[in-house]
Amino acid sequence: MPDRRTLTADCSSCFALCCVALTFTKSADFAIDKRAGDPCPNLRSDFRCGIHDRLRPRGFAGCTGYDCFGAGQQLSQVTFGGRSWREAPETRERMFAALPVMRHLHELLWYLTEARSLAATREIHADLDTEIAELEQITAGDADAVLAIDVDARRAQVNPLLVRTSELVRTGAGRKKDRRGADLIGAKLAGADLRSTNLRGAYLIAANLRGADLRRADLIGADLRDADIRGADLTDSIFLTQSQVNAARGDASTKLPSRLTRPSHWLVSAAG
Repeated sequence: MPDRRTLTADCSSCFALCCVALTFTKSADFAIDKRAGDPCPNLRSDFRCGIHDRLRPRGFAGCTGYDCFGAGQQLSQVTFGGRSWREAPETRERMFAALPVMRHLHELLWYLTEARSLAATREIHADLDTEIAELEQITAGDADAVLAIDVDARRAQVNPLLVRTSELVRTGAGRKKDRRGADLIGAKLAGADLRSTNLRGAYLIAANLRGADLRRADLIGADLRDADIRGADLTDSIFLTQSQVNAARGDASTKLPSRLTRPSHWLVSAAG
């Protein structure tokens, strides 16, 4: 299986691709408009952010919520061999175009790797291994190979295994609540028993999940922006990502899976 560290963003090994390749739209998440391909004005010459420790108060909360799943360092150090878009300007367009594709592929690898690590999925381990090996081969290829990938088709190929993973994990817990794609924006779910609930693609924006029990819940694609998960238990939830955690509001009492990191801005918010 892939080393999870290769699927976790390492900004020190990246040429600040998300700070240049992506579009910013002035909003609550971004203080400015920025076109794709234009470096963020906060980007320094060493590819570091000049306001990294002040992003949220300076109006760049969207930056703290973004996670590339390690796609940035893969492109910077492997696909393009450690040559930056500044050193080799001719690589700019292909490097920037490849970022969203590589990110999607790494996200799929993250989900598949998690599924493969679960004892409940033993019956599909061989199929998971096959998909992981194929994706690893693609992501290790050159830029042309990456850019040639049909991301939607690849997601459609992988999805049945992720759905089966969800069924195996949640059935083992004896519960099968289905809130897939549910509109739960602003919902009052404090202390709710959501164990083993299917919340795939659910809209939980600004929902009150304080103290809720989300163990073994399927959270793939759930929108947790500004959701209050203080004191919530997500230890055994499946397919929860760092970007979802970063976008939510938690604190020291929030229980997270060991594979994820408690965002530093949670502690700052609590202190404030």
